[in-house]
Amino acid sequence: MANAINVVERTNLASQIYEHLREQLMSATFQPGQRLKIRELAKTMGTSETPVREALIQLVRDRALEMKEGYFIRVRRLSLAEYIELRDIRLALEPLAAERAVPNLDAAAIKQLTESHRLLMRAEKTKDYRAALQHNFDFHFGIYRRSGMPQLTELLDRIWVQVGPMLNFLYPAGHPTYDAEHQHVNVLRGLQQRDSQMLRKAIEQDLIEGGRAFVRVLEEIEANPKRADDLLALRNQSLQAESPA
Repeated sequence: MANAINVVERTNLASQIYEHLREQLMSATFQPGQRLKIRELAKTMGTSETPVREALIQLVRDRALEMKEGYFIRVRRLSLAEYIELRDIRLALEPLAAERAVPNLDAAAIKQLTESHRLLMRAEKTKDYRAALQHNFDFHFGIYRRSGMPQLTELLDRIWVQVGPMLNFLYPAGHPTYDAEHQHVNVLRGLQQRDSQMLRKAIEQDLIEGGRAFVRVLEEIEANPKRADDLLALRNQSLQAESPA
């Protein structure tokens, strides 16, 4: 009986660690190619190595991580074709999730989304790119997770766990640009006016219009893989500059 309880407790802990790591991958805390060491993660989380190992293996199955020879686990770097395929799927699913979230987003929730966008704009202006990625994630999933469609949300989680780390290439080279207003403003306007058509279009254009420079960066990486290392080195310099002395 004691063994059965231990197995259940270990399984629950592995699930909690899995959810925590998945959230970090989705919000771009981890970078493409970054090695994830079981011992270090276990120490950071104050747990044993076994549930961490189980969580990482599940993330390998989710195609967020890859396992190399010698039990070397690192964050996957998507190819351009993989990213475009996932983007096309997102173009179908994210507007639907946003539309279904409309009845569940009251004034307080829209105010919270407005604040997430404000913080995103401030982070971009101050070049706090780590914060910008977090606020962008908070903005989008602050909508999608209110869709009332748990299976749809789970599908988006499984997509973003692969896409999230790639967003480290967004800043500074792939910084989003828009022909007119930031599409997040149109998303908020669509939510406030309960205009599903406006909302769907804004979500779509945030991906297409806002992602133009990002796709160009991925095309550069596709042509010259070393470009990825250079961009991440630049990105990591900015992270070090943000860290307190």
